[in-house]
Amino acid sequence: MHLVEVGRVESTHPWVGILAVMLAAFVSTLSSRLTNFGIADIGAALGASVDERAWIPTSFSVAQMLMGPIAVWLGLVYGPRRVLIVGAIVFGFAELFLPMSTSLNSFLVLHFIAGLGSGTFVPLAIGVVVRNLPKAMLPLGISVYAMNLELSLNIAATLEGWHIDHGGWQWIFWQNLPLVLGLIVCVYFGIPREPTKLEVKGKGDFWGMAFAGLGFSVIYAALDQGNRLDWLSSGLIVGLLVSGAILLLAFIVHGYRNPNAFIDFKFLTQRNIIQLVVLLTIGRLLVLSSNFIVPQFLTQVAGFRPQQVGEILLWVALPQFIIGPLVGVMLRYVDARVTLVIGMSLVIVACLAASQLTSQWSETEFVPSMLMQAVGQTMFLTSLIYFMVRHLNPIQVITFGAVVQIARLMGGELASALIQTYTRVSAQIHSNLLGIHVMSGDSMVSGRIAGFSQGALTRFGILDPANTPKAIALLSGQVGNQAATLAYSDSFLLAAATAALGLVVIMSLRSPPT
Repeated sequence: MHLVEVGRVESTHPWVGILAVMLAAFVSTLSSRLTNFGIADIGAALGASVDERAWIPTSFSVAQMLMGPIAVWLGLVYGPRRVLIVGAIVFGFAELFLPMSTSLNSFLVLHFIAGLGSGTFVPLAIGVVVRNLPKAMLPLGISVYAMNLELSLNIAATLEGWHIDHGGWQWIFWQNLPLVLGLIVCVYFGIPREPTKLEVKGKGDFWGMAFAGLGFSVIYAALDQGNRLDWLSSGLIVGLLVSGAILLLAFIVHGYRNPNAFIDFKFLTQRNIIQLVVLLTIGRLLVLSSNFIVPQFLTQVAGFRPQQVGEILLWVALPQFIIGPLVGVMLRYVDARVTLVIGMSLVIVACLAASQLTSQWSETEFVPSMLMQAVGQTMFLTSLIYFMVRHLNPIQVITFGAVVQIARLMGGELASALIQTYTRVSAQIHSNLLGIHVMSGDSMVSGRIAGFSQGALTRFGILDPANTPKAIALLSGQVGNQAATLAYSDSFLLAAATAALGLVVIMSLRSPPT
């Protein structure tokens, strides 16, 4: 299937096309992120337990992963314009009816359908940038596409807090309806109509799509639930990983034996491509260092509410409207490898600065490192996708869309699983090490307990022995907070080390083909 010619068909309304790409990428990522932030309120409304509600975000992202290969084939046969409009309609109707669900099962079904609809957005949006925008606007289109990752991930907390405080959890889904309508209008007017490719219709690599879609979806589910179920201690996680590995092995064998496989494996072996896919995965991990570690620290240690956390993440989200286009303009005159190095270096410095956090940190202390990371990550992601596009010929555009979708979702989930597991284990280690020094009878420990008992826990300055257990609980809480602080500091160091590895990979990049 990848051998079919898919040449350029330039849009007559390129600015509308750019807006369509921005909305497609924005809606796809924002929907998943909003559900993660609002899962407690959604689960409570559905009467779902903590374990049951954990499958809500998984159902959406698994559907997106499953739809990726199919969307690529549908876009090749019917054209991105038709597929994006149908996908937007399916997504919109699912989002409309989701808040009306009366049970967890019906909610999961509708959420899965919404994931299928939005699963067409990202793989086809990048194809629109490459094939339908004038070449002079290519860097700008890519910068808009890339900046949406930072924008949607970091604005979600603010939107979720606003909806919960003013309208209810239902608006987590209903807010997407005007966005979907705008997307449909922009796609209709901004993306050219293409004839149906009858020579391809009915000749798709259906086995390859099934192996890839199911294999990556199953492994994604295992990664998403692994930290909660303690990985290999769970038979479910082991079963998902083994079955996913078998399906992906079948996909690889099938792809190499089938000259018309839906993913062109020769594309993956070309100069620089493997390094660029690795860098895309690294980029997803680095994004988590701002939109996962910081919110978790502020919620767990500093006691911030979700809306307060969202206000802080705006320091990363809002500058994207300036940073993204500026990077796009810069790429017209500067080698993308130079901006990759600059962006990655800024991320390293930002992560090292944030790793100095203490339990007393709040918004003010995080702002400088977050601003620096916002600039660095946007510069890195925009330059990375632009550099990848420069390796494509028209035949490989569809393959590229599939690779970006798989790397985006799977790379993000690998990074999330790594960061969450690393932070949890690190917190346990620090808690144990700190606990060794908190011994009953130790003079400093006794003094601290006495101080708690004689402080806020007493009335009229009279020591009450009944306050001793409360004082011990306060001391235990301080130890837990300090252990969590050290764990989040370690996570920033892990992000900095990963960025340093990325810098080494960037140095290995050669110039793209002519």
